[in-house]
Amino acid sequence: MAPGSTQTLLGRKIVLGVSGSIAAYKAVGLLRLLMREGADVSVVMTEAATRFVGPLTFEVLSRRPVATDLFAARQEMLHLTLPEWADAVVIAPATANQIAKYALGLADDLLSALVLNTSCPLILAPAMDGNMWDHPAVTAHREALRQRGVTVLEPEEGPLASGRVGKGRLPDDTVILSAIEQRLFPRLDWRGQRLLVSAGPTQEAIDPVRFISNRSSGKMGYALAQAARERGAEVTLVSGPTALTVPPGIHYVPVCTAEEMDKALTAHFAWSTVLIMAAAVADFRPAQASSTKLKKRKEALNKLDLEPTPDILERLSLRRTSQTLVGFAAETEAVLPQAKDKLVRKGLDLIVGNNVLAEGSGFGSDTNEAVLVDREGGVTELGLLPKRVLADRILDVISTLPCAIKRSAAAKKPPAAGNKN
Repeated sequence: MAPGSTQTLLGRKIVLGVSGSIAAYKAVGLLRLLMREGADVSVVMTEAATRFVGPLTFEVLSRRPVATDLFAARQEMLHLTLPEWADAVVIAPATANQIAKYALGLADDLLSALVLNTSCPLILAPAMDGNMWDHPAVTAHREALRQRGVTVLEPEEGPLASGRVGKGRLPDDTVILSAIEQRLFPRLDWRGQRLLVSAGPTQEAIDPVRFISNRSSGKMGYALAQAARERGAEVTLVSGPTALTVPPGIHYVPVCTAEEMDKALTAHFAWSTVLIMAAAVADFRPAQASSTKLKKRKEALNKLDLEPTPDILERLSLRRTSQTLVGFAAETEAVLPQAKDKLVRKGLDLIVGNNVLAEGSGFGSDTNEAVLVDREGGVTELGLLPKRVLADRILDVISTLPCAIKRSAAAKKPPAAGNKN
């Protein structure tokens, strides 16, 4: 067994499809990871992909011939035999063109014909440049595929091949591996739980066009909602304004202000068995918002009267019956002692602390480094991880809390009628 390997895919057969993106070279690393985890991998490349990486590279590493041509493979009928052989088909990178083909049922090359014949789990790891991911056609295609049960991962944000910065980078190998494991070995350990999770920032109006807010992207809260849903939980996501796509199968409640978030969370709190407060709620709001736009003047605006917003988590803590409460502490220094203090003050079962100034852990990043503190004094340090992977680690820790075990019976009881809006 290779160092660091858990052999989670031992004996599993995977078709790795590689399409024509500059990110095709990253599929080499993914192939090595899949094989290190024990998988038997057969690689299929589009003609465009071979212009970025030679098939020989994949042949040497996979120790299997690489298929590239539908017509050259006609005698073997690889577009039929490979999906029958496979336990999962993974396309990484999946270009906008390939996603369109799969959504529309086109089959003009070996990879798309193979996908059309696939009945095993299909996982797409997108990679594209510019504004392609948010184009209405791509949005429609990926949502159509998700409705059919295809796992379409979210690309990461960062520098793109064009020199732009945006959403389009191939997801991290560990995120793709986690998605494969989830499809092959569904973890339904959260079945029966009803998760209420908050995410994103709030916006507190100064006037009709200006507001006070913060840098929260909502990514951590959305990752937690998605992870819990995939593990069998019913999930209600209360979110401030973000640019994120709501994961499928989740009850979504959009809000804007701290007051709106307070009302939404309070309305759903009795329904929930677990509350995760991942939102970055504004601590202050203007005491009096102007009903008209404040005009720019030459003299300075010397005073803006602020008042504190409601402490939502503290208020819900006082209303709790059997809920497990989890909070977040985004700090810039002394993370552990400040997280412990917040845990006690708000009567939480678990708190997730992180340093937003640490490299890779700031607001808007796709990764995070966290320390988890529970009410029994237990401390769990989690190194820098993709937020989707970190979400599963946090759920794992919540599941082991003594309070969660004691309340597991309550989780299986149906909610009272009318508790959920």
